[in-house]
Amino acid sequence: MDANNEMVATFQPSTDAGKEPGREGTQKRQGDPAFMLSREDIRLLGITATGNFLDAYDYFVINPVSTMLQYELFAGESLPPKLEGFLKSGALIGAAFGQLLFGYLGDALGRKAIYGKELLTVIIGTILCLSTPTSALSPSNSLIYLASFRIVVGIGIGGDYPMSSSISADRTEPWKRGAVLSYIDSMQGWGSLVGSLVAIAVLAAYKHAIHDQGEIHKLDAVWRITVGLSLIPAFATIYQRLTLPESPLHSAARNKYNCQVGAPPKDMSAGELRREPDEKMETEDTIVTTENLQPKAHLWEFFEYFSEWRHAKHLIGTCLCWFLTNITLFGLGLNHNFVLQQLGFQGITGTTWQKLFKLSTGGLVLTTLGSLPGFYFSAFTIHRLGRKWVQVQGTLLAALFAAILAVKFHSLSKAAFIVCFTFLQFFATNLTVYIIPAELFPTQYRAFAHGISAASGRCGGILSASVFNQLSKSIGIPAILWIFVATSLLAAVVTLVFLPETRGRDADAIFEMEMREKAARARS
Repeated sequence: MDANNEMVATFQPSTDAGKEPGREGTQKRQGDPAFMLSREDIRLLGITATGNFLDAYDYFVINPVSTMLQYELFAGESLPPKLEGFLKSGALIGAAFGQLLFGYLGDALGRKAIYGKELLTVIIGTILCLSTPTSALSPSNSLIYLASFRIVVGIGIGGDYPMSSSISADRTEPWKRGAVLSYIDSMQGWGSLVGSLVAIAVLAAYKHAIHDQGEIHKLDAVWRITVGLSLIPAFATIYQRLTLPESPLHSAARNKYNCQVGAPPKDMSAGELRREPDEKMETEDTIVTTENLQPKAHLWEFFEYFSEWRHAKHLIGTCLCWFLTNITLFGLGLNHNFVLQQLGFQGITGTTWQKLFKLSTGGLVLTTLGSLPGFYFSAFTIHRLGRKWVQVQGTLLAALFAAILAVKFHSLSKAAFIVCFTFLQFFATNLTVYIIPAELFPTQYRAFAHGISAASGRCGGILSASVFNQLSKSIGIPAILWIFVATSLLAAVVTLVFLPETRGRDADAIFEMEMREKAARARS
């Protein structure tokens, strides 16, 4: 850490003969295992992991919150189907837009200029959600008001994905980069866990008023507190994000390639690409600094880069994998009533408070059944097994356990059912769809490419939110499970065909080599 307390990940080019160019930019130091983080890594993790935490927190709490609104506004009757769908999918729609918007801006304008703005959007959206005037609006209009501002929350949460992943990849050594990204992704498990605990704790605090005295209107306070507590981690990290200096790696990458200097530099190594942004860079045409650069249109360069099939197939692969795996993940989340029924937490009997408490407790149990451990299994194994292999085995084994549940759905014992579902969730979350895009693409295109990939995943979630609930009622849960089998198998095929292994990959060095080859062909 330098004099300005900036976290700088220093990279040096590999000098080992015979190694593939652009791989293993920094060698492992002091014999530390990849999953052991330094103080700087932990500080970076604390700043960047908030968005994934809030994403899962928001995704979990909207289920009990919608049930609370059902009793508060509609006297226990079901919410209007279209409004319920809007309420639950609004944040997903906003997230897809936010991932594209902030991903592009993070590359085009720089990490420092954009980072923190996505979290500020989450804070503003959450406050507006809490301002829902349920006493002044009709029940339906109250849902519309709340769902509309949940889109704003979703835009901010979605924007966090490409920004936090890119900043972490920019500032972390390749030999432990995957572990840091895995820890960020694992915060989704903690977000779900904390969300369920908060819902349980707030309901317990209002038990006397709601259960004993029958004051159903107190649910208005319960759902507002449950949603509002998400502001604590947001406010805790907003200042650090807004003041985080620009990544030296991103500055150097923009300086090197996004300026009009006649031709790509021919004498700079991958290590020099990662030098401090205020250092001069000399080429045969001119000397450029951060003060005299003339940026080219980033969007045009982005399309030019991905117009080559060797790059386009990687982006297609990350998009398809995220889309297909999110169909399964969100499908499981939105169709978990059959699991709650097996566990006895369906929440269909008892008083209003008892129903809500059972549902929230059931959500807590579901989170601990494989989901949270699955995230950490990835963190502990990806550096040994590789990202590609972890993703392939995760999708194949998720398909296996989904198939077992589909075939034996009506004959499995309660214990066997819970075991199979636990392994299904374990391997469905034991994936690297978040990690691979952050390592696969060069720095100046990383955030936008990651945002496009994540937005594709959100489209899979939106598909699940809009279709699978009704589809499960018409064709049955076993048929839904067979759909999960198909999407998981297809994700494994896409991973094998379209994606390379990214362990130790230095995408900037590979890009530099490609630029040199282009320049040589242009001169010949």
